[in-house]
Amino acid sequence: MVNNYGTILIVDDNAAVLTALRFCLEGTFERVITTEQPDSVLKTMAQEEIDLVLLDMNFTLGVNSGQEGLFWLRTIRKHHPQVPVVLLTAYADVSLAVRGLKNGAADFIVKPWDNGELVRKLKDVLDQSAELVTLDEMEAGHIRRAIDHCHGNLSKAAEMLGITRQTLYNKMKRL
Repeated sequence: MVNNYGTILIVDDNAAVLTALRFCLEGTFERVITTEQPDSVLKTMAQEEIDLVLLDMNFTLGVNSGQEGLFWLRTIRKHHPQVPVVLLTAYADVSLAVRGLKNGAADFIVKPWDNGELVRKLKDVLDQSAELVTLDEMEAGHIRRAIDHCHGNLSKAAEMLGITRQTLYNKMKRL
């Protein structure tokens, strides 16, 4: 099985949950990074290329309001808006799930989870967040690279692209 889903960061204060999730997700993700400390998330995300965050909702013993998870969700979304965050909680609270989704969560998973369902949901979130590039965007990027490669010499860039200089001008107008 090819684990082509990049790197997942799992944040949960329960070491046993982190271990179970690591075993469950190692076959799907290239890397599984775990932490019990939500305050280390931004530092980790600054040092590593994270493709998805799986974030627990509660970190203080005896507190199950989900406010900590919502705080960290907003913090992650503010600093890394392109990284999808899936919330994880032991409490099946629909209003909390809705608040999480309104705050930018990509999905919501309730403990205890079904391994197959968990993997499917995480894959779906990543598949949906992977943007397809249009042909025009791809062409524009290719033209920019050709011009950069030729140090701005449009005649050389056009020749390298196999088009006339006039065609290159016309295409550049659309960029």
